Amino acid sequence: MSSMTREDILRELELLPTWQLRAPLKVLDVPATIAEEVLPVSAPTVPVVAEPVVLSNQAGPVDTSSGRAVQIDQMDWQALQQCVQECQACGLAKARTQTVFGVGDINADWLFVGEAPGEEEDSQGEPFVGQAGKLLDNMMASIQLKRRENVYIANVLKCRPPENRDPHAEEVRQCAPFLKRQVALIKPKLIVALGKFAAQSLLQTNDSIASLRGRLHDYQGVPVIVTYHPAHLLRDMADKAKAWEDLCFAKNTMQGLNITQSPPQ
Repeated sequence: MSSMTREDILRELELLPTWQLRAPLKVLDVPATIAEEVLPVSAPTVPVVAEPVVLSNQAGPVDTSSGRAVQIDQMDWQALQQCVQECQACGLAKARTQTVFGVGDINADWLFVGEAPGEEEDSQGEPFVGQAGKLLDNMMASIQLKRRENVYIANVLKCRPPENRDPHAEEVRQCAPFLKRQVALIKPKLIVALGKFAAQSLLQTNDSIASLRGRLHDYQGVPVIVTYHPAHLLRDMADKAKAWEDLCFAKNTMQGLNITQSPPQ
């Protein structure tokens, strides 16, 4: 028996590899710093989320009312009246007979602010013309004031809510720039807020009338005194004495403002 080589034995046992290396592998000695720049890096298994690009005018939902408010802030009295008259910003425009802008002296020291027009106000286009209006006139007369004489009367809303319901938040938001501009143009020395809704809207609070009465507040730099709405006083006679206290407080406050704002002799 002829002698068999190791290779012959491995071949008989089918243990030889089925492939052969054609050329020796050259291993390059690459410095680590260069390898980091040249050798490919496998992609990360966790996806990378790029930071969002935020443009200055695309940082969130566009509030179209902000541009409208800026425009209103630049209007003169005549332009403001026309803007209110043509306003279609909320659903109240569909049901109104006419807008109720306000009435009185546009250079008044006193500004009385109510809630919203009622049925008679919607019909006549003037605030406080019904029974509540007559009572308001009597309230003003008790402290030597008269409608249209150094007094201006306005409402938070310029349109009547259907069935005299409470105003909705969106309606107040759309109307608020009108009242703000009226205050800026009139430049009153004192604002008297008539009723809970007017007070809460002006002062941006949910506090009750009881907690707001008897002290000074602020709206756009103008002192504010809170009292009951005349319509409430027609229903609740017991609060008339409290309203009289508020009017006396308002009169004394105005006298103090006149003294402090009078030029030195």
